[in-house]
Amino acid sequence: MSLETIRAALNKACEKAGRNRDDVILVAVSKVQPNARVAAILDQGHRVFGENKVQEAAEKWPAFRESYDGIDLHLIGPLQTNKARQAMELAQSIHTLDRPKLATTIARLAQEMGQCPALYIQVNTGMEPQKAGCLPADADAFIKACQDMDLPVRGLMCIPPADEEPSLHFALLAKIAARNGLAGLSMGMSSDFESAIALGATHVRVGSAIFGNRVYEQ
Repeated sequence: MSLETIRAALNKACEKAGRNRDDVILVAVSKVQPNARVAAILDQGHRVFGENKVQEAAEKWPAFRESYDGIDLHLIGPLQTNKARQAMELAQSIHTLDRPKLATTIARLAQEMGQCPALYIQVNTGMEPQKAGCLPADADAFIKACQDMDLPVRGLMCIPPADEEPSLHFALLAKIAARNGLAGLSMGMSSDFESAIALGATHVRVGSAIFGNRVYEQ
């Protein structure tokens, strides 16, 4: 596929769902992609990107920012507390706020730094032990705790289990967000963003369908 193909598919999915295309942000997931591929997408005018690891983001994006204006970087991978400051310096949004210790750290750093990225709370909708995210039963209390710390919580994020119908998880995330007054829904990837859009996604995270298969170092 390509950026143009994905944009067309997004337009079609929004039209089918009766949604305004401007209400759905395409996050191009550039993790483990060669810089040449990322530059090619930047040259096509796209500016919203997602990275999993703070270290990789730090190696890649400061240089790109020198050449391209308006880059909007989203961190979408698990975040260690000792990388929180660097993450907050690099990114405009963090999609993986998932535990009290990290929330407390971000709140302290936000006071020190005088700024904070937009935050999305990751919910482990499939309750998978190997996956990050707060449990659905704990989400309401955690959302409130973060809001009580004056953190800029914009919405929720989930990654459905690979072997389950994703729309069930998207619907659950939308329900939790709605009852907590949150508008943002970071959900949907290359294989399922159409159903995510139908269920209210505001951010869809698409990688290989835009860039091609990832290139991992041996």
